[in-house]
Amino acid sequence: MSEQTDKKILDVETIEQRLKAELPEWFYKNGWIQRKFKTSGWKGSLMVVTTVGHLAEKAWHHPDMNVSYAFVIVKLMTHSAKGITEKDFILAKKIEAVIMWDAAAESNNILEGTPKEQRFSYIKS
Repeated sequence: MSEQTDKKILDVETIEQRLKAELPEWFYKNGWIQRKFKTSGWKGSLMVVTTVGHLAEKAWHHPDMNVSYAFVIVKLMTHSAKGITEKDFILAKKIEAVIMWDAAAESNNILEGTPKEQRFSYIKS
């Protein structure tokens, strides 16, 4: 990705259209694209935080996060550009794919996935 593309700030209309089409659980608010992940409690919240932390570090693009007992809010903005850029969408899609991945939902997969019982669920849809 060129430096020009890295810094190109997207307008609000484009951001909202893309969120609706590409990341329907995410929303735009106060200059950030955001997603609230509801969890079953502290353990689930920590799992979200560490997963997002790993992805952000590998991407070298770091979100702000609000962490609570039963939810985590992930907020993305390209700080150097002072707005939403393509970088934010790329990382948001990766976060969404990894956090919400369900092995059991994939065809031809021998992984069982997390049991659907409440006691095992740590991410609420």
